Amino acid sequence: MRLQVRSICRLLAAASLVALAVSAPARAASAPVVASAPAGNIGKSVYTPADFTRFAPKTALDMLSEIPGFSIREPEQARGLSQASGNVVVNSARLTSKSDDVRTQLSRIPASSVERIEIVDGATLDVPGLTGQVANVIARSDAFSGSFKWAGQVRPHYAHPLFTDGEISVTGRKGRVQYTLSLTDNAGRGGAGGPTVIRDSSGAVTETRDDVVTNDYDSPKLSAAFHIDGPGSAVGNISASYQWTREHDLEHSNRTPVGGQPYRRELAVINDTRNREFSADYEFAVGPGRLKLIAQNRKSHEPYFQSIIFFSASGNSTSGDSYRQLGEPGETIGRGEYSWKMLGGDWQLAGEAAFNSLDNAAFTGTLGSDGTFVETPFAGGTAGVREDRYETSISHGRPLAPNLTMQLIAGSEWSTIRQTGTSGKQRSFFRPKGSLSLAWKPSARFDLSLKLQRRVGQLSFYDFLARQFLDNGNANSGNADLVPQQDWTLEAEANRSFGPWGSAKLRFYGRQVVDYVTVVPIGANGESVGNVPSAKVRSIEFTGTLQFDPLGWKGAKLDVYGLYQYTRLPDPLTGAPIAYSGISDKVLSLTLRDDIPGSSWAWGGEVQYSHQSLSYRLGEFGRDYEGPVYTSLFIESKNVFGMTVKGEVFNLNNGRQRWDRVVHTGRRGSSPVAFTETRNRLIGPIFILSVKGNF
Repeated sequence: MRLQVRSICRLLAAASLVALAVSAPARAASAPVVASAPAGNIGKSVYTPADFTRFAPKTALDMLSEIPGFSIREPEQARGLSQASGNVVVNSARLTSKSDDVRTQLSRIPASSVERIEIVDGATLDVPGLTGQVANVIARSDAFSGSFKWAGQVRPHYAHPLFTDGEISVTGRKGRVQYTLSLTDNAGRGGAGGPTVIRDSSGAVTETRDDVVTNDYDSPKLSAAFHIDGPGSAVGNISASYQWTREHDLEHSNRTPVGGQPYRRELAVINDTRNREFSADYEFAVGPGRLKLIAQNRKSHEPYFQSIIFFSASGNSTSGDSYRQLGEPGETIGRGEYSWKMLGGDWQLAGEAAFNSLDNAAFTGTLGSDGTFVETPFAGGTAGVREDRYETSISHGRPLAPNLTMQLIAGSEWSTIRQTGTSGKQRSFFRPKGSLSLAWKPSARFDLSLKLQRRVGQLSFYDFLARQFLDNGNANSGNADLVPQQDWTLEAEANRSFGPWGSAKLRFYGRQVVDYVTVVPIGANGESVGNVPSAKVRSIEFTGTLQFDPLGWKGAKLDVYGLYQYTRLPDPLTGAPIAYSGISDKVLSLTLRDDIPGSSWAWGGEVQYSHQSLSYRLGEFGRDYEGPVYTSLFIESKNVFGMTVKGEVFNLNNGRQRWDRVVHTGRRGSSPVAFTETRNRLIGPIFILSVKGNF
């Protein structure tokens, strides 16, 4: 396989060199992407479709991805709809779908519909909650058009081929109604295999394993969205979606104990989720301002099944266990926002009611002599959780100077959480929340923003209930006392444009957390998701683009992304300071792209590094990670019968799937080590072919 990878690399390199040689005389015709600053307005940078010509974009996502120094930040997983977050809006309005990420929604906007993209500071928009650099995509579709994309993937080791990843969407207008219809399948195929070594506390090998794991994931989704203009100045939006997610994980493990008989373990994990979402909003003039009414309803059907079966060397099944649960989560939200101008600023009064629920039934099973599982109800796993939450807020934004803007939000929420079942209880809470943001732009090429925020975190209702994890031999006891974490967060963001050379963004945030959510002791021997009194985060994030045009390398650029996170919380067992469990605390990515002037060709590559912090449970700790370095190369043609075709080879450096863990006989810190596990699995190169276009 290394020979195959080398051959592909050579082909890519050769094709790139040929393209470079052919296009060399034409390189002087290229120009970097540089935003314009409208006269008299230093708070806004504007990109027009002409700025992206060299990239031949097919969607708004393609355009936004090429803006120097800008990277899309997904909205926070907030409670209900709450205030806006993230850093992308469309036509000066927030994206409210909770089932689609920002990239998916942008991929449904054809590039031909985009009039311009404005990069502004979030505090200057009449959208409470936004801060830092925000992209405002101005788009309108008056004629029927569409876009499509498809990606195929082949791996020489373990994984099944992928042919179903793609999307097709159409947009158009009928009178006062603009519509978008889409069919999407965000599919994936994964696989890895290799040795696992088990050692006792003295370091002696007790068992060797040869594992192969495969993952097949499909999530076809049908979506429809309608934007209605009028009557008069009123505007409305209606959207609906239905998604069916199917994920199957299989692990085959051939195991050889030292001095014992070989055996085989088969692990299967099956998710078969179906969910629907409906939302509508209507905004109209009332008195001196405008009233916006929003309604949203989501409902999911989430069956989950996990089983382990052991086979002897002769191939006969000897024992087995299963865990099955059926969850039915739902959410209904009603929100009203009244916005008006007064005393030289923008005001908004908002109120929200959200009703969340989960009904869950769980069962454990033992393999019977007939090969089926005999199930019994799982104690603590069959129960329900309800939360009724009410929120109010008032926001005010105003310019303090021609280049200084302030936004203040003050609010609070009242919530009641009820749990049914053997350990059910009811609790009520009152929590203040809000933020203060400042945006300063002393020059056309530099801006600085600052935000102080009081936040209330989101909860997974499944964390209230007991459940099992057969693959790792762990279990949660359930915790009826779980509460959402709260924090004070200070964010600072600085953006600097260097004109034709590119741009850079530096973002810092510090967070002081109360009731941090992690795994905690329950009773004498149990553990589950719960709260520790305090925790903290310090993070620095860098995003930059270096354009090589001024150096004579026309059409080439280097995108740089870096992240460093320092986290601390008291260990729920020992009280000693430890890092957050299983997060990416160090990330570095370098992406080179060369759009060859005078041709439709582009080539490039990426190097990315990621470091995972240790993961903790009460009886074990370890590090579960991949890579940690991945490299890739691509070559792209932007005019194959009007389509963009891209070939890519990922994982050229043979990044691996690793897991190193230490398991204790009881709770770590007070019990000896039972065994250590070292996993080192081959992933291999990934060959990807993608096609996208418009019609």
